[in-house]
Amino acid sequence: MIIRSQEKLLKNRLKEPRKLIQVILGPRQVGKTTLVLNILDKIEIKHIFASADNVIESQSIWIEQLWESVRLQMRQQDQPEFLLVIDEIQKISNWSEVVKKMWDEDTRKGLNIKLVLLGSSRLLIQNGLTESLAGRFEVFPMTHWNFSEMKEAFNFSVEQYIYFGAYPGAALLVEDETRWKNYVRNSLIETTISKDILMLTRIDKPALLRRLFELGCLYSGQILAFNKLLGELQDAGNTTTLSHYLILLSDSGLLSGLEKYSGTTIRKRASKPKFQVHNTALWSAQQGLTFEEIRIQPKIWGRLVQSAIGAHLINACYMDNMRLYYWRDGNDEVDFVLEKDNRIISLEVKSGKVSNTKGMSVFKKMYKPEKSLLIGGDGIPIEDFLLISPMELFN
Repeated sequence: MIIRSQEKLLKNRLKEPRKLIQVILGPRQVGKTTLVLNILDKIEIKHIFASADNVIESQSIWIEQLWESVRLQMRQQDQPEFLLVIDEIQKISNWSEVVKKMWDEDTRKGLNIKLVLLGSSRLLIQNGLTESLAGRFEVFPMTHWNFSEMKEAFNFSVEQYIYFGAYPGAALLVEDETRWKNYVRNSLIETTISKDILMLTRIDKPALLRRLFELGCLYSGQILAFNKLLGELQDAGNTTTLSHYLILLSDSGLLSGLEKYSGTTIRKRASKPKFQVHNTALWSAQQGLTFEEIRIQPKIWGRLVQSAIGAHLINACYMDNMRLYYWRDGNDEVDFVLEKDNRIISLEVKSGKVSNTKGMSVFKKMYKPEKSLLIGGDGIPIEDFLLISPMELFN
């Protein structure tokens, strides 16, 4: 079984003296629970693992009861420290207020109860953290698997990774593509939208959100104004509604709208979004064509390659506190602009023979990036780029 790089870091944090609540955030099916359970099997700290998945939303008292049971065991067993892990914490209403109350009580009494919280809805958990738990937590992000992990665990080729994406639970089904697509659509996409968005957030037009997701996946790697997109949506709302729904989809690890790089925040936020899936499986599972059919169509394959590079970059941004943009000025375009501490790198993706890189030259004159990298074509091989951490580009 593969050990993700985050496991060692979290294990070390749990060995530290009680200081901060560890909050593990990430999409469904990326191994959050598995990672924690692996650690629990290896550490010597007494612990309790509990999931709120089947708890009634209004029963915030469940958290108090669970916490009191930990306090009781700690006293009875005369333990110097105890670890409480709660999975799917966002399912409980007012969870952050209860956690704050119990955590602060332990702090005042000197009880050494460490706490780990897991959740699959980044937005809902962050809202609770900022409202009630300011200064008491640190976020431990987890993202979709990368090519290196899929290659090690499932012997994926780079072409398989580009098309089938990076859901480990679906990897063993790729030989039966119909079954694989059904699993991704029903067990991953539908579950995320239904349980992590629609059940936990007020959505006035759920059909519009679903259609936005479908079209956003279809147009992954393309720049499209919301006004133009409205014409393709039957239950059209307005651009503000679509922008809000896109944020929810992004916070659930599904689909983002990249902003245009301009050097100024105001212009970035006013730009047309460039749609970007967080995992190319979300695109492939909704296609009528098979892996072999798409592989021999250069135009479609080229868009999918760019989406795979974009997914690699956007997931790295969550891990390493970077920002990802695109850039366009008239007919000149750069596929991705990676920003870290006001340092920028421009990246152009080519799946075939390089035809035009004028946009890179224009961008370089305007913004003077530290590096201008070509991925594919005559530049860095696509497989090599997918095997490195984008953070290394700034070294």
